[in-house]
Amino acid sequence: MTTHTLSNIKISVLDLAIVREGGNASDTFKNSLELAQQAEKWGYTRFWLAEHHNMPGIASTATVVLIGHIAAGTTTLRVGSGGIMLPNHAPLIVAEQFGTLATLFPDRIDLGLGRAPGTDQFTAAALKRDEHAAMEFPSNVEELQRYLSEGNKNGRVRAFPGEGLDIPIWILGSSTDSAYLAASLGLPYAFASHFAPAQLHNAIAIYRRNFKPSAQLQKPYVIACVNVIAADDDYNAEKLATSFKKMFLGIITGNRKQLQAPVEPDEDFMDPMEEAALQQMIQFTFIGGPEKIKKELDNFIEITQIDELMVTSAIYDHEARLHSYEIVSQLNK
Repeated sequence: MTTHTLSNIKISVLDLAIVREGGNASDTFKNSLELAQQAEKWGYTRFWLAEHHNMPGIASTATVVLIGHIAAGTTTLRVGSGGIMLPNHAPLIVAEQFGTLATLFPDRIDLGLGRAPGTDQFTAAALKRDEHAAMEFPSNVEELQRYLSEGNKNGRVRAFPGEGLDIPIWILGSSTDSAYLAASLGLPYAFASHFAPAQLHNAIAIYRRNFKPSAQLQKPYVIACVNVIAADDDYNAEKLATSFKKMFLGIITGNRKQLQAPVEPDEDFMDPMEEAALQQMIQFTFIGGPEKIKKELDNFIEITQIDELMVTSAIYDHEARLHSYEIVSQLNK
């Protein structure tokens, strides 16, 4: 069996369309497009956008619209959702939207599906999300697959455009439930280890052990998403990472803000209990210069034997963020 390392697996980008303090959504969208264009040049495989709602620091609410924007500004990069929170949407609408994207950008669109609301309970209610929606996720995935299939030509409800298009569906997850579903449907699996590290190893094992080949996929395929803050040296990476740590601290405390400017690494901005909770949540976060990043990512890839590494980087300065992704791409050669 080939040993997977950073230099021989695919790498991809997860973009949350983060809005930094002092900026706005317009700036964010311009920066996302530039990142996608550079990622394409640097050899990244895909560029996914996440669906979130009611968060002042994240602008990827209209995920499908942003996917179209990024795909229109690139030529070879695969662009998709990481993911569409399916219980927020009717499967037919998703089939039509992604059918439209796949018609506009053939062989370049990925459809990643998640079961979480991507927001708080009050916003979920405003989205008209049914309280039983998560339980219906497996059947909704199968309904969506049916709309996109050639076999639905005699169906009473059909997706135009969408029907018969080869749009890869991915199951996203942060728990073992998603692993069982991806395995049973024979779909590729992307795990959100960048914010939910606890069940990564168990979920991957379950997925591989229970995988059933399908028309889309003959053998298991796993992406793990991790946080990477890379710079020319360890000190500067640690400084850049203070913005990222403050963002996650806001998630833990419920005090969400736009992405803050970095501070000195030794500045005390959280108490010991907050730091312990933070470290548990960001277990799979890699911060440092090229040598440190390569060593730690190689170790992570060797242990998990993932097929593809997805990187997300919450860095305040746009140029520094671009440079972080460039460093990872150079280590991938």
